[in-house]
Amino acid sequence: MMSHKKSILLITSSFFIGSIITLAIIFSIYLSQVGKQISCQNNSIADAVEKVYDEVVSIETYDYSTKKSSGTGFVYQIKNQKAYILTNEHIIKGEDIRIITSKEEILEGNLLGKDAYLDLAIIEVKTKYFKKALTLGKSTETKLGDIVFTIGSPLGSDYRGSVTSGILSGKNRFVETMINDEEKWGMRMLQIDASINPGNSGGPLMNQRGEVIGICTMKLIQNDIEGMSFAIPIEDAIKHMKELEKNNKKKISEIGIEMANINDSSVLYSNDITIPDEIKEGVVILETKKESSAEKAKLKKGDIITIINQTKIKNTTQLKYELYNYDVEDYITITYIRDGKQKHTKLKIDSSIE
Repeated sequence: MMSHKKSILLITSSFFIGSIITLAIIFSIYLSQVGKQISCQNNSIADAVEKVYDEVVSIETYDYSTKKSSGTGFVYQIKNQKAYILTNEHIIKGEDIRIITSKEEILEGNLLGKDAYLDLAIIEVKTKYFKKALTLGKSTETKLGDIVFTIGSPLGSDYRGSVTSGILSGKNRFVETMINDEEKWGMRMLQIDASINPGNSGGPLMNQRGEVIGICTMKLIQNDIEGMSFAIPIEDAIKHMKELEKNNKKKISEIGIEMANINDSSVLYSNDITIPDEIKEGVVILETKKESSAEKAKLKKGDIITIINQTKIKNTTQLKYELYNYDVEDYITITYIRDGKQKHTKLKIDSSIE
């Protein structure tokens, strides 16, 4: 009898324990599925898009009713009953600027200032069409692999409000381009794999919180290249906003040298300059201008500039870009090579007016 009671107790206990284990497994699976759903919701940019959508605009420029260009811009500041819109300089090709809002309102835009070397332009419109400005974030706080998105007008205003997303693929990429199809130039940019097409230029590049971390400006277009687009870091724009708003012409920063690249063999040969085989990057001084900062710092023909402050200099395009980011009368430290030895000198930035 006792044995029979023990058997019943054992079966009951086993059933009870088994039920608890089964419930625990089911609950665990449920939590896992909920976690996945929450994770998917957190990865969505829908809330961020909704928050910023109405402050992104389409831009069209005209000359005598002839459409000259189109692009994108965004409201970065509201002040004195005016909304200030930031965009790329290269899309401002006509005198008549039209701003098209997300609600299809067409506004007259007034160009305050632009700079081809920065590829930035600022336009003002009436405030009443916008409730707020976008929040400017920090590209310096982003990490490779971060999700980013942009809103733009690919192929013109018919597709305005198009949202594309991707990841941050690279930082501090030095990309060479042309200004006005004639002058070689370069800029340090953020690399992204989000789809950028003609018409997206000037649009905001944003993080998952909807903060602007860059201004979309270009993509590489070749048959064997896919998903390489670039944006100007927002910090580079912030440094120059006040001057652009006042339409102040930026003074071009110089140090007073004629220069050539390491691989400009014919130019170096004609100037009787020989470069050591082990030096692969840098800028060669062909001549220093009279009374220039370079001459005062005792730089001379044949010196090879390799670093400005902490930034390595690869070629003449990069040297011009790095100098342009300094103001006249700023002091910089130049590292250079003379007779195979590395040397340093400090000098003050010269200027010429653009």
